[in-house]
Amino acid sequence: QVQLVESGGGLVQPGGSLRLSCTASTSMFTILVASWYRQAPGKQRREWVALVNPGGSTDYADSVKGRFTISRDNTKNAVYLQMNSLTPEDTAVYYCNAGLQFSNTSYEATYDYWGQGTQVTVSL
Repeated sequence: QVQLVESGGGLVQPGGSLRLSCTASTSMFTILVASWYRQAPGKQRREWVALVNPGGSTDYADSVKGRFTISRDNTKNAVYLQMNSLTPEDTAVYYCNAGLQFSNTSYEATYDYWGQGTQVTVSL
């Protein structure tokens, strides 16, 4: 069964940087459109952060524009989120969400998947 696997979270001081990664657990599925979301402590809803299309075009939430960069490496079937100039307000669990396409000679389908989340804490 395919999974989205996230990594790269951790503890960083204000002004620091982190790079999150998101990969599919099997090469049988291809990442199509992918987004990063985050859920801050005490918040019930996940906040959309950034999106990258299969062709590489991107979009960002206003709160991270100019500080975060989403990218993809189709050869590695991976999506990344480079986070710079981090502030305590960026503290959250970050989730990868992607459309995963399975395709063979007789069947093609796309499924929506979420990763398990990775904790990002920005603090002194």
